[in-house]
Amino acid sequence: MSATVRVLFLGDIVGRAGRQAVQACLPHLKREFAPDIVIANGENAAGGIGITAEIATQLLQDGIDVLTTGNHAWKEKAVYAYLDAEPRILRPANYPPGAPGRGWAVYSAGVHQLAVVNLCGRVFMDLVDCPFRAIDAILEEVIRTTPLVLVDFHAEATSEAQAFGWYVDGRCSAVVGTHTHVQTADARILPGGTAYITDAGMCGALDSVIGMQVEQVVQRFRSQLPVKFEAARGRPAVQGVFVELDASTARARQIQRLQALPHTDGVTLHTEQGLLPG
Repeated sequence: MSATVRVLFLGDIVGRAGRQAVQACLPHLKREFAPDIVIANGENAAGGIGITAEIATQLLQDGIDVLTTGNHAWKEKAVYAYLDAEPRILRPANYPPGAPGRGWAVYSAGVHQLAVVNLCGRVFMDLVDCPFRAIDAILEEVIRTTPLVLVDFHAEATSEAQAFGWYVDGRCSAVVGTHTHVQTADARILPGGTAYITDAGMCGALDSVIGMQVEQVVQRFRSQLPVKFEAARGRPAVQGVFVELDASTARARQIQRLQALPHTDGVTLHTEQGLLPG
């Protein structure tokens, strides 16, 4: 039995450019990292905000094993039934009881079981239940099945994301931040063994403002008037992290942040190893 669990996590998929980038890069990333499970945040996959059943189904067919979401999961009401029916897509667990779908589940990762938990932060976000208390309750239940736990912490404030990482250090195997679409340079393994990054980045157009057309976003900031944003369609990239977990201890062995750029001759991959505990 393998002593490790290899996890590939892709940042927020933004619009068509993000979906196409994943289709182009994922086969290469699978050959490079040989992941046991591929997880991606898909809450912006439909036109830059929200997700549909059709798009989610296609992303799963493209080779993603688990889709997480966030506060934009509710944009398309037609997806609510899909959230209930499809076990491979999650929504934040700390929305009030009665929200469609599930906030965490246990999935096969090679010969092991990995629990994936989706949570939203509260600073500058929707007024959801406390994610710190939510993870305490979830871990009490998860531990009956597996000690391997990865959390997608979907948050606006870097301070809240970092505080959450320290809060669960040694109790979760990995905490991967999403939502800001800007990959942070703080990938590391915390002292208790939890792999951590504040934001995994995005899959989408590089020449954009967090995946949206530059001119529209600039106009909104300059005028302070309502402007309809559209997902950019320029040069695409895939950003995320690769995490290797020790299956026997549930601690992380390594975390690498990555950026893959598809082009006509293949894929250019840039990686950087995260810091190990000092």
